[in-house]
Amino acid sequence: MEYIYAALLLHKAGKDVNEAHVKKVLEAAGVQAEDGRVKALLAALDGVNIDEAIKSAAPMAVAAAPAAAPAAAHKEEKKEEKKEEDAAAGLGSLFG
Repeated sequence: MEYIYAALLLHKAGKDVNEAHVKKVLEAAGVQAEDGRVKALLAALDGVNIDEAIKSAAPMAVAAAPAAAPAAAHKEEKKEEKKEEDAAAGLGSLFG
């Protein structure tokens, strides 16, 4: 994932997304750059319009975000129910 982030950062900064630049970004972030992975990234990006790829991916990311909120709310409800059950069980043990 950090390889993709490096390419996106370079693109956003208006720099060429090439092997030397990707390696420099990764090394600056403390990541040991692997030549094979850098070359695979550049091969995958060959001919790709990064701006268009971001635009086409953005609606998916926005649509996925609201879906996470109900799941978190449901998890909180279960925690509260469990706490109530535990409290009731604890009181029951006091009165035998």
